[in-house]
Amino acid sequence: MLRLSTQQGVRLNQAGQLAVHYGGAEANVAVSLSHFGYQAYFVSKIPANPLGEAVERHLNSHGVKTDFLKKGGQRLGSYYVETGVGERSAQVTYDRKNSSFSDLKAEEIEIEKILSGASLIHVTGITMALSPSLQKFVLQLFQKAKEMGIKVSFDFNYRAKLWTQQEAALVFKQIMPFINICFCGELDVVHMLDLPQADIMLPAEERLKMYYQTIQEQFPNIEYFSSTFRTVISASSNHLQGNLYTGGKLYQSKVHMLDPIIDRIGGGDSFAAGILWGILEGLPARQIISFAAAASALKHTVYGDCNPFSREEVLQFAATETGEINR
Repeated sequence: MLRLSTQQGVRLNQAGQLAVHYGGAEANVAVSLSHFGYQAYFVSKIPANPLGEAVERHLNSHGVKTDFLKKGGQRLGSYYVETGVGERSAQVTYDRKNSSFSDLKAEEIEIEKILSGASLIHVTGITMALSPSLQKFVLQLFQKAKEMGIKVSFDFNYRAKLWTQQEAALVFKQIMPFINICFCGELDVVHMLDLPQADIMLPAEERLKMYYQTIQEQFPNIEYFSSTFRTVISASSNHLQGNLYTGGKLYQSKVHMLDPIIDRIGGGDSFAAGILWGILEGLPARQIISFAAAASALKHTVYGDCNPFSREEVLQFAATETGEINR
């Protein structure tokens, strides 16, 4: 996707210039996993024009393979970000209708070919929100992955500006039996999986653990659940903590103090990539959640949608005190 952002303190309807970045949820995860040492492929469709060329160049510059990137269609999906400041949060305006990707048909992709040799696939709810054809494609992709013994990762990543909770719930319930790694938070499971809301007097971590236990009883195929707790002090100051549930236990990272936030967009994708890296590496749950939260915290310190930090840099950051000089 093409992202166009205002400068801090400038409203979108006042802007005379916009900063350009390229990204998107799955693309951002692929970029991070590439920087973490894995061979990552991005499956999508882009227009055969200079913007499509820029997308391919962006992915290749981060080591992401574009062998399965289809070309055609009318346009590259885009979105506009009115950058938040102080108590005013950022605002996103989408312009994605009839994009090349939203018009992608299942028959355009050779599913067995793209899954051949893969260890894991990752998809988000944003993709499924774009069109019925993409919903059909993702369901077929997950079914085939299960047949081939490939791990399936899914991030609910619900966006109210793209579809309703009811629409998302119908789609998500169809794919739950095929998921091995699930990224979802408390509001996701209450509103889209129809779980009764837990007692709000309970600590947040206890409620989350109860939700994950209940979902796992319904869908024992899910080995890992993950999410973050984010406390918003202001648009440029947040507290972030990671959660990972596996083997009947909830593991939490330390609380990261994000202040100042340079760019929040892509922080969740960096977190997801960190979880996936740890699972692929076979690390203990405590190390996985520490790495993932550190990766997300680092992403908040740079402009753009994707995380440019290497595995070694994330590990070093996770092991040191915040702000300490590395000499």
